[in-house]
Amino acid sequence: MKSYEVNFDGLVGPTHNYGGLSYGNVASQSNSQQSSNPKEAALQGLAKMKALMDMGFQQGVLAPQERPDVAALRRLGFAGSDAQVIQQAAKEAMPLLVASCSASSMWVANAATVSPSADTADGRVHFTAANLNCKYHRSIEHPTTSRVLGAMFANQHHFAHHAALPAVAQFGDEGAANHTRFCRAYGEAGVEFFVFGRSAFDTRYPAPQKYPARQTLEASQAVARLHGLREEGVVYAQQNPSVIDQGVFHNDVIAVGNGEVLFYHEDAFLETDKMLAELSSKLAKVGGKFQSVCVPRSAVTVDDAVRSYLFNSQLLSRPDGSMLLIVPEECRSNERVWQYLQGLTGTGGVIREVKVFDLKQSMQNGGGPACLRLRVALNETELAAVNPGVIMTAPLYDSLTQWVERHYRDRMTENDLADPQLLLECRAALDELTQILKLGSVYPFQIN
Repeated sequence: MKSYEVNFDGLVGPTHNYGGLSYGNVASQSNSQQSSNPKEAALQGLAKMKALMDMGFQQGVLAPQERPDVAALRRLGFAGSDAQVIQQAAKEAMPLLVASCSASSMWVANAATVSPSADTADGRVHFTAANLNCKYHRSIEHPTTSRVLGAMFANQHHFAHHAALPAVAQFGDEGAANHTRFCRAYGEAGVEFFVFGRSAFDTRYPAPQKYPARQTLEASQAVARLHGLREEGVVYAQQNPSVIDQGVFHNDVIAVGNGEVLFYHEDAFLETDKMLAELSSKLAKVGGKFQSVCVPRSAVTVDDAVRSYLFNSQLLSRPDGSMLLIVPEECRSNERVWQYLQGLTGTGGVIREVKVFDLKQSMQNGGGPACLRLRVALNETELAAVNPGVIMTAPLYDSLTQWVERHYRDRMTENDLADPQLLLECRAALDELTQILKLGSVYPFQIN
């Protein structure tokens, strides 16, 4: 039976803005308060989806959230009609309104952790929505995320869905941004690689001093238990606290893996040699041959990696066994990074080609190509059980492009977020989107 890695990209929402909400994310903070372009952002994301589909990769789309989140503002004490809630929040607590309008769900690498059926005890694909507890504007995402994933992967014979972990700091869970899977083939048993920034209960593990470590060891262990993963099929590794303090807020900002290959920066992890040996040993037991590609700090500094998002790239397997690296335009703009990539593809190693995409609207908020996609390994039977409305095709691309052109603004500032009309525009757009993607009623305004 054939198996595939399907990339489900997040569709950028109509309220895409630069609120500077993500402490520890250098790009998010440095571009705070700039004017954004939601229409351009959504079209850039769709262009990447279409390009990968045209290259022969399986591609899907994951819907955005309802924003502004008026229900969240009501829970914080704002009252009256929807328009009055927005106006009151704008007047009394603008930062809360900005947070309730965040389009951060576009980065669906944080939507959930996914374990393929070949790894799990019950032979189903398991999803656990991430609680994203470290940041308020992201912590309000998981209820809708769970409903959307449930509508996409609805067949209970093939798919199992778990609620987000308890919404407390000890179980901070950032989803697939700190999770990678290694395997010989997508349909075969593999090794799931969980990267954490700190331990909530074990003081032997160091922690960063400046920026928060968003993922805990305990959260990663809980997800592995929920998914029914075997101990011999799991490796836990700690992110280097010093790189977190340099702006590496998720592991996917400093490392990316696919198939049997880990592409990582020299300073990414603690106890790197021990970790590599464990990955190699466990992958060998399921027939795989682990390979690591280390980028030395002498060639690319951590600062270069953070500014260019070299490692927040998509590493994709081609039929001939070689790999393609999808990078943002910022990599070409960084002389050291681009020089390194030219040398990498010229060595005859497993990474043979680099393709560059313009994702400036996402990058300015701190999210590159890898942030925009959730990887789901599926065999052909499971792929056939996925809601077909969310699988990218040429007609769907055309429909979504026209939908964006109809509904999205081309400029968004903080003042625009205070306009109650924006909520009505967003709901009209999402109501139509659920029909295009055949999701049914997944948004609060459709359910309540």
